[in-house]
Amino acid sequence: MGSLGWQEIVFIFVIALIILGPRKLPEVGKTLGKGLAEFKKASNELKQTWEEEVRIDKEKDEVTKLVKDSTINPSEVIQDLTNSVESKDSK
Repeated sequence: MGSLGWQEIVFIFVIALIILGPRKLPEVGKTLGKGLAEFKKASNELKQTWEEEVRIDKEKDEVTKLVKDSTINPSEVIQDLTNSVESKDSK
């Protein structure tokens, strides 16, 4: 429960009991519990979605880098062919 001690929890419970009454308190507790459970579920789904998007972005960056590094430069191919032809002619 974080930094709440047992005395603070008892105090909050007594105040809630006085304000809400003994009949409404269980209903409010049940509703609060359901709300917290839904919030936790939504936060976990958001976290999973975020991690998946980050993973996809990393993969895209890696693929982009690989494509960029492996791209053939036409002028280099022409230069290599020219050097190859010149070396054959000189023999």
